[in-house]
This record gives sequence, structure tokens and C-alpha cells, in this order.
Amino acid sequence: MTLEGGPAARFCDGVSRRDFLRIGALGMGGLSLTDVMAADSAAGRGSSHKSVIMVFLCGGPPHQDMFDLKPDAPAEIRGEFKPIRTNVSGIEICELMPRLAKTMDKCAIIRSLVGARDEHASHLCYSGYTTFEFRQAAWPSLGSVVSKVQGPTHPTAPPFCNLSVRMDFPGWADPGQAGFLGIAHRPFQPHQGQVADDMALRSISLNRLQDRRRLLEKMDRFRRDADRMVDGTGVVTQQALNLLTSNRVLEAMDLDRESSKTRERYGRGSLKNVDDGGPMWNDGILMARRLVEAGVRVVTIGYGRWDYHGANFSQCRERLPMLDQAVSALIEDLHDRGMDRDTSVIVWGDFGRTPRINGTAGRDHWPAVSCALLAGGGMRTGQVIGSTTADGGYADERPVHYKDVMATLYNRLGIDLDRTLLPGPSDRPIPLLQEHRPIEELV
Repeated sequence: MTLEGGPAARFCDGVSRRDFLRIGALGMGGLSLTDVMAADSAAGRGSSHKSVIMVFLCGGPPHQDMFDLKPDAPAEIRGEFKPIRTNVSGIEICELMPRLAKTMDKCAIIRSLVGARDEHASHLCYSGYTTFEFRQAAWPSLGSVVSKVQGPTHPTAPPFCNLSVRMDFPGWADPGQAGFLGIAHRPFQPHQGQVADDMALRSISLNRLQDRRRLLEKMDRFRRDADRMVDGTGVVTQQALNLLTSNRVLEAMDLDRESSKTRERYGRGSLKNVDDGGPMWNDGILMARRLVEAGVRVVTIGYGRWDYHGANFSQCRERLPMLDQAVSALIEDLHDRGMDRDTSVIVWGDFGRTPRINGTAGRDHWPAVSCALLAGGGMRTGQVIGSTTADGGYADERPVHYKDVMATLYNRLGIDLDRTLLPGPSDRPIPLLQEHRPIEELV
């Protein structure tokens, strides 16, 4: 069901606007547009547009080769890389990340991140809860919570967007589940699914679309009945039509609207997946910033593939400079645009890597400790939080749990953990996070 109405402008991924605009799924995890726009409008929406951009490093990045180098350790532990000074006295990071070294005053490093399990899954980073915990209680991801609690900033801007592509290992491509909040709060996913094929209106112009409201209502009514969705069809249907006929999100995804200088600043990367993981797609990190400007509250992206059981150092030499370029450009861009107070950035992964290098020059899974890089959000930056033992194997001082980081992100979004309750299973009100608070050094 293709939407007709003038020349079909094409976007950076080769998908035309007509093909992109579809009634029904719109790449939103199988949701109808009504489902997506049905985020609880009665819930308290923040007066300002606070946001989060999360870069998920698929597979577990080597913390001791990035932000926690051990130059005095034996060779089988310290590895091949040397630390370099940053623009903050006393903070050193890997020599392969010189751009981030120059922006360290705008960043904060956590070297003592704990709470992971030996499992490859993005849900830990997207929610703070392990896969085991999710199976017990279906805990929702950060973006889904924000969709429920704060709703959209604009009728045509979905509150939660995931830019990950399909990967051979699905646990890394998972954008984080909506869990017990229901499918209305799943993310908008423009790069997963058949964008051009899902439920389109055949031979209906944009002008005639307004006359087909009954068709949309029937489709949404059927979907609501099937999924036991919420009521309020009038307002929700209008919001769905607003999204269909708006250029807001589509223009945000059109990177040709950016200057070539900005594109090169981020480094374009590629949409080609790395092995069974994600692509080194720097354009996606630029797109995340554009989506936030368009009104999206939470943008997540799975970046690269970091599960280096072998050839750890050669792969890091290839990929760390690309990550360094994209993330440093994002941080500087947010500051240049005056968005650094409202937009939080976090970069992290499944878990850390083993202190001792194995026989194939790799590092294996190590859930005991990991690292994270944060920026923006009005956080106090230019600091390192926590430390690890001499071999980088365990948190030594100030262990920080994944849920503590998640509590910090909620805090930066303006969500009060003490007052915010979610409608859990059987509609029993439950708190967002129990026994975990924002990181006091940052907020």
C-alpha cells in the first residue's frame, strides 16, 4: 500500500519517503502507528526535552585496553597498548583514542562497573537488568520506561528510537524489551524489518489519506483487540496520522541535510556488519543527535563487534579509532549546539574482558568488572570514578552497578525514582529501581 503524492524523495539509506511512510508497522517492532503513539499522554511529561543517546558496544569491550590500562602489569596482562595523557591532569586512556583524550574534560569514566553476568545480551545496558532478571519479571528498558512515563515531546516524534540493524547474533541487535509495559512502548526501529514492504496503502495519495481514517481505525481496533491495548482511539489515531504526514523524523534521518564537514567530523563508517555483530556505522551516531533534535527522548544504537577472544589487539587497532572519532565528535557537537546540559551520552557493553591474555592474543569474557564512558546531561565531568585491582580483574574502590548508572540516566531525564511507579504485572505498582541511586559524583 504505497503512498503516492509527488516525486519520491530518497533518503540516505536508499529508501524513498513514499515507501517509508506506511500505515501499520513503520519498522516499529511490528507496532501499528496507533500503538506507538499510545504512550500514556496522561503521565507527567517533562517541561524540557531531556534525552539520552546510548552507544552499545556489542560483545563486551576490553576495558583494560580502553579506559583502564595497566602499564606496570606483566606483559601477559597489560597488553600491547600504551596510555596517553588527556586534557585532564592525572587521567590517561588508550593511545588509540586521541580525540577522546582531548575532550576528557567533557567526559566521565567509570572504571569499576559491576553487576554483569556471563551472557551476551544488550538488555543489561538498555535496562540495567540482566537477561535472568528479565525472564523473572520482564523488566522494561530505559527507552520503554521513558515512553510510558514521559511520552512523546511532539505528536510526530516517537519517544524511543533504536538505530541498530539486524545482526547474526540477535542478542546484540535487541533494542531492549518493553517488558510488562506492553508493546505500545517498544522502540521505533527504522533499520530492522522490511521498511518498504510492511503494510502500505496501495495507490492512496497523501490527500486521500485523511479520507481513509475509517480504515486506519479498523486496523488499529483489530490490533488493540488482539493485543489488549489501551483505549482512546480518537486522539491516538490523530497522532498516528500526524506522524504519517510529517517530515519531522524522516528529515532527521536524512543525513544529506548535514554539511560534508560535519559528516567527515563524525567519520561515516559503514552499514556492513562486523562478523555476527553490528556495523561500525559512525553516521548512525550522527543520526542519533539529529533524532534528539527532532524530539526523540531516547536513542540507542548497537555499534561494532567487540567479542575479541582472539586477535584482540589487531581488531582494536582497526576499530577503536573509529569509535574514538564518532563519540568525540558527538560530545563536541552537543556542546557546540548547546545540547550538552540536556542530552546524556553513555558508551558501554555487555561486560569486561579477562585480565590475562589468552593463547590467541585475545581476552575472554569477564563479568566481574567493566567500564563506561559518560558525557553531557549536565553531569560533573572531567573525572574518573572507581578503580580496579592491579590486574584490572576486580573493582577495588567505589564499585558502581549497572543499575546505579541507569538510575543516573533516569535522574538526568528528570524522572524522580522515589515517586515514579510502574504498572507491573497484574497492574501492581512497582518502583523503577530498588536499592540503587544516582551516582553522587556525577549529579
